[in-house]
Amino acid sequence: MLMVGSPGSGKTLLARALPGILPEMSIEESLDVTRIYSVADQLPPGTPLIKHRPFRAPHHTISHAGLVGGGNIPKPGEISLAHRGVLFLDEFPEFGPRVLEVMRQPMEDKVVTISRAKGSLTFSANFQLIAAMNPCPCGYHGDSQKPCTCAPAVVTKYQKRISGPILDRIDIHIEVPRVDYEKLSGDRLGESSESIRKRVQSAREIQQARFSGLQSQDIVCNADMRIGEVRQFCRLQPEGQSLMRAAMSQLNLSARAYHRILKLARTIADLAGSEDIQSAHLAEALQYRPKLMLG
Repeated sequence: MLMVGSPGSGKTLLARALPGILPEMSIEESLDVTRIYSVADQLPPGTPLIKHRPFRAPHHTISHAGLVGGGNIPKPGEISLAHRGVLFLDEFPEFGPRVLEVMRQPMEDKVVTISRAKGSLTFSANFQLIAAMNPCPCGYHGDSQKPCTCAPAVVTKYQKRISGPILDRIDIHIEVPRVDYEKLSGDRLGESSESIRKRVQSAREIQQARFSGLQSQDIVCNADMRIGEVRQFCRLQPEGQSLMRAAMSQLNLSARAYHRILKLARTIADLAGSEDIQSAHLAEALQYRPKLMLG
């Protein structure tokens, strides 16, 4: 997910709240994560088994090896330490282009391979990427109250620091608007993380039941589906097919984007408790694709 909004609109707060709604880890997932932290020598004292999903938030000055892993004796980097959890990249365009581009393969393959003269090592890297960015260097492009001081060419250059292939791999693009005074000062409470987590847990159980009959043990949730599973479990009704056909031509979607939209629509349907992907679920998944840049 990529969140775009002016400074102080709550992007970091939303990202840090995300682990509170994620489903609990299974024993297999806990063992997976514990192994990585043990190899990296980062297992907390007195914690033989990690039971909570990791949340990693490296600074944008991190090196290539710090993010992906490496060194003379190769150790896991931040993307492996975020395995089965959340990797939060704040100020997304400020990360070096090379640092961002090396994430393309792990985002697709869920593993990272580090090659050295003595051989190669493969670490798991099945993480949820949550990124946050301002729409421009001053932060206020498209803001409803504060004018932007950046020239249009500067805004375009800033946004183009994130390449098309990276954006294509991000399923959910949302704009985080400024929060007005009435909402900040009001007494009305939102839904608690606990109740949202129950819905997420129910959806995860639906997915585990769906994939339990498969030969592959790697698929535990919709995001893990490959093309064969997408064809099997993400069938569209006739109206959904016509909606998708129109979206493919109007939004110039790639084959990767097509399959990612279907997986996201399947998840939205699971959260709603629906057996089939309805047009409304597909339309919601489509609206999370990146717009022609932000404002």
